[in-house]
Amino acid sequence: MKFFILFLLTFFCFQTSISQVEVSSGTSKYSGDIICNIKDGNIYNENSNYSGDILCNISDNKIYKKNSKYSGDILFSISNGKVYQGNSNYSGDVLMNIKDGKVYTKNSNYSGDIIMNIRDGKVYNGNSNYSGDILFNIDNMVSIEEFVAIYYVFKYVY
Repeated sequence: MKFFILFLLTFFCFQTSISQVEVSSGTSKYSGDIICNIKDGNIYNENSNYSGDILCNISDNKIYKKNSKYSGDILFSISNGKVYQGNSNYSGDVLMNIKDGKVYTKNSNYSGDIIMNIRDGKVYNGNSNYSGDILFNIDNMVSIEEFVAIYYVFKYVY
């Protein structure tokens, strides 16, 4: 019995380590509409896994440009659901606040400041749940850091 449980745990851990998350535009699930994919902390262009196609990468709650780990190439820092510009943790540098499936402007929690609504792997514009307002969809669960990296690609690269 112990062997069986150990086998299952090993299998699921291995599956998790090789899994890939795909992000598609709008409501599409078509492979031609893939914006980016995430594997091992790297966000790749479209459906690529080539190191030259890394758009940004995640390390220690920070999003870096391309394949860099240089502190000068930090795009965003994330702490307690707040997304800061660059390597900052200053309250004046908060770009967005992510809480309970909602993304708010700057440091706000006010419903009028919702810029995105996340529900069932779909990311809606504003506070909408209407299918016509889906910006992109994510085919698996992601961390806040991965979500911020996806949003960066959607807004600034795609």
